[in-house]
Amino acid sequence: MTIKRITDQHHATFESIRQIDQQGNEYWYARELGPLLDYQEWRNFSQVVEKAIQACRLSANAVADHFVDVNKMVWIGSGAQREVSDVRLSRYACYLIVQNGDPAKPVIANGQTYFALQTRRQELKDNAKFAQLSEEDKRLAIRNELAAHNKYLAAAAKAAGVTTHLDYAIFQDHGYQGLYGGLGAKDIHARKELKQSQKILDHMGSTELAANLFRATQAEEKLKRENVKTKQRANSTHFEVGKKVRKTIQELGGTMPEALPTPEKSIKKIESDKKKLAGKK
Repeated sequence: MTIKRITDQHHATFESIRQIDQQGNEYWYARELGPLLDYQEWRNFSQVVEKAIQACRLSANAVADHFVDVNKMVWIGSGAQREVSDVRLSRYACYLIVQNGDPAKPVIANGQTYFALQTRRQELKDNAKFAQLSEEDKRLAIRNELAAHNKYLAAAAKAAGVTTHLDYAIFQDHGYQGLYGGLGAKDIHARKELKQSQKILDHMGSTELAANLFRATQAEEKLKRENVKTKQRANSTHFEVGKKVRKTIQELGGTMPEALPTPEKSIKKIESDKKKLAGKK
């Protein structure tokens, strides 16, 4: 059977147990998903669900947004019903469950392939849409994504021992120094000739923001992958990642981030202008 047929078959089965609530939100029930993934015993499948919940928590996503404990009535075969516990799952929760399932089970392996292809399809679709955006809209999109990933990075840094606000400021500075050839946040701020209240991320073009997004995502992954447990090691890890991103830019013949122009309009001004424009419609 080809990968396409496998994933199409999994897609059809997976979508067949999807439910929609009154607000139009899609969801799945864990007790229905378990047998579909070749887990006949709830006690075994519930362990996979728990692993997925832990993965959700480690990725700094709100568990309650994706895993909701519920009770429901089921038929027990004699015409009677009894109440059982279940978990209401988002699509992302289903993805995490499949990723944490037993890869020896063919249906799990197929499910992992299916979700990988679905993710790639969405990425390609998003890339096509992104290419059509104006520079201002690109800046907004990357800045919002960077804000989200900075939360994940902060969570990974905290797990590594970066606990206080000062610790985190020093940790962030190491990342900037690696990426900007030794320049820290204050140096970048001064180079952009910003006021004290202005944030450097709000005064970056899309290319500079993208370099910082890459730095943040890779630093988060490296901290978790290498199980970093001291703030000194976390700082050096962030610096190394920033330095490698800088080296990659250099090898590709790109402009170093500190040499990129500072846009005339800040992210806050762009957002303000968009709100005013929306209010006039």
